[in-house]
Amino acid sequence: MKALLPANIPTTLEQDIEQHGRVLHFYQGQVLFSPEELLENFFVVFQGRIKVSQIEFASGKEQTLKILTTGDMYDVVALLDDELHENLLTALDDETQIMLFPMKVVRSWVYGNSSFNKLLFPYIAKQMREMEELALDLSFYNTSQRLLKLIVKNIDPERPNHLKLIYDLPHEEIASLIGTVRKVLNRHIQELKQAGVIDVERKNIRLKNSQQILERLNHVQ
Repeated sequence: MKALLPANIPTTLEQDIEQHGRVLHFYQGQVLFSPEELLENFFVVFQGRIKVSQIEFASGKEQTLKILTTGDMYDVVALLDDELHENLLTALDDETQIMLFPMKVVRSWVYGNSSFNKLLFPYIAKQMREMEELALDLSFYNTSQRLLKLIVKNIDPERPNHLKLIYDLPHEEIASLIGTVRKVLNRHIQELKQAGVIDVERKNIRLKNSQQILERLNHVQ
């Protein structure tokens, strides 16, 4: 298990992690846990992507809230308030891999392990900033601008013409991430495609001109 641990894990925390952590694997499309199970468990993503969503049961409409990936923790909200969190978690990739911990153990770290808090608190702050940014985006930007921001956020710095988390997501998922519907999203994607900014191959979005994407976003801000 030690080989799976991130390099920045403090030595003082390593022993606890190896004692209590359990590595689990999931395949694409598999639902990870029920909300009730997540009251008792906490996990860190090692590999793959996990969709966090909510379903409005009267209409059956699903809203994607975020995509978890390597290094993400779940569920920080239940960790702090010990309340049921009605989210649905679905693996987006085969060989999605997490390390699972008993929630009571992680909660004991919050109250008595400064090494863990040095990891947890910056992560909570990052999540709060992302939620704040999403709220502002929904208030101040139209769907075309929100799509540009999402693409820019997902540009792979090591491969500027490639996207990270959203490169192969169905258009329904991408639409949900920016608070719109597939029909509207498809129109904006076609506009970017016709402008020579992106290409779509087998539903995978590939950047043709990342610099032009940045220029378009800077122009509307």
